[in-house]
Amino acid sequence: MTKFAQVLDSADGLAIEEQESLVEVLRHRLAEHHRTELVEAVKSARREFKEGRLRVATPAQITKRLLA
Repeated sequence: MTKFAQVLDSADGLAIEEQESLVEVLRHRLAEHHRTELVEAVKSARREFKEGRLRVATPAQITKRLLA
């Protein structure tokens, strides 16, 4: 049995209120994880821009390049 399946089986053993609390905790943790990833991406982009590896572009220019 996979770890994921074990977690699901364990969650099935919880009361409904506990399952709802678990869902809220997991949502909070996922949101925090996504925020952390976003902060790191912004830091990286700023560093690349400072180093001259990125250039300023308008949304129209970016779209044009993507569709080319």
